[in-house]
Amino acid sequence: MGVVNVTPDSFVGEVRTPTVDGAVERALQLAAEGASIIDIGGESTRPGSSSVDLDVELDRVMPVIAALVPELPPGVRVSIDTQKEAVARAAVAAGAHIVNDMSSSLGAVAGELGCGYVAAHMLGTPATMQQDPTYGDVVSEILAEVTATARAALAAGASPVWIDPGIGFGKTIEHNLDVLAWIDRFVATGLPVLVGVSRKGFIGRLHDASDRSVRLEDASPTPTADRVEASVALATWCLRSGVDVVRVHDVAATVAAGRGAHLGDH
Repeated sequence: MGVVNVTPDSFVGEVRTPTVDGAVERALQLAAEGASIIDIGGESTRPGSSSVDLDVELDRVMPVIAALVPELPPGVRVSIDTQKEAVARAAVAAGAHIVNDMSSSLGAVAGELGCGYVAAHMLGTPATMQQDPTYGDVVSEILAEVTATARAALAAGASPVWIDPGIGFGKTIEHNLDVLAWIDRFVATGLPVLVGVSRKGFIGRLHDASDRSVRLEDASPTPTADRVEASVALATWCLRSGVDVVRVHDVAATVAAGRGAHLGDH
């Protein structure tokens, strides 16, 4: 799943595509590099971000979807990254195939529309999610929530439905690493799993800890441009663990690494 952020404030600056032409160009490039899903979002969900007005989000994403869908190669699908019902409905009507929902509130809508759905986990909202996130058993709690949401969406008629543990969405670095270490528990549900780790803040801390040979607690995030290697490595770990989809900014590098990982099985 390749990321197309039609926003001026995505946390990865070099992939912001706030113009229609820029977003379509990036989407087609990602498809050419091997993305089978193009994820289009008009509202940043980075830590500390605030929601944008409905009209603003629609104005950002709808012209892109309308221009992109007729140009995509066969077999490449569009997902709409939104927490708003009206945006989901408009995007699917314009040709989007999947609703990627960090709020886990649109499963019934996806069922009514008969489209795909991503049941994702987020603790709170983007504005509050990193304010002392706390769990009893992080893996078990997230697994129970996303599984229940996904099964409800399936019962409502959505298909296919993925579960996404929401790496970085209301989780400390320790929470993120625990979830990734036990990602096979999500795979074992039998539901297809989607994971997004690409260039997130904890990746920057892993890079800094490695670069300076310091403990994780003493590390500071490297700039987003210097988070590619660990992003690709963790995406490859997920793929080898049975994850169905990885959501990434760097499609070509991830596709190449994923092919190498699978070749290593033979």
